[in-house]
Amino acid sequence: MTTPVTPYTAAEKQTLHASLDRHRDAVLWKLEGLDDEQLRRPMTPTGTNLLGLVKHLASVEYGWFVETFGGEAEPLWFDPYDDLRITPDESTDQILAFYGRARAAADAMITELPLAAQGRPSWHDITVSLRWTLVHMIEETARHAGHMDILRELIDGRTGDHRPVTGTGTG
Repeated sequence: MTTPVTPYTAAEKQTLHASLDRHRDAVLWKLEGLDDEQLRRPMTPTGTNLLGLVKHLASVEYGWFVETFGGEAEPLWFDPYDDLRITPDESTDQILAFYGRARAAADAMITELPLAAQGRPSWHDITVSLRWTLVHMIEETARHAGHMDILRELIDGRTGDHRPVTGTGTG
């Protein structure tokens, strides 16, 4: 988990980054307390599972933040167009570490570049700004965190979109 930044009065870049981190942290929270079978359990007819969503989010963080802006992304051991699937030889620790490295690499690019910086994803004939990419990845991460909310509820009944805040006296 990252150290939270209070985005309420922060500059635009800090606010966007804090929003992304909030959803990233929700993704990891959805995994807490589950065993390997539960993390891999296909919960939809297409096979969607919690760990596959984390693998996908790691892949797209590397693609949109790192590759698009000329950074060095680690080589993928899987087809990025089939990144939601978890194979038997992929461990939970491997996927979680991959997500951690992708977040760190993305964070380095976010920190280094101005919001107006432009990049070109190799898989799409467009030019994007870091600002657009941050908004896009907030949307992408929030969308999949929502999927994870539903999957987690189906697995063990646990609900909520973010870890409850405790010890503040505000409820």
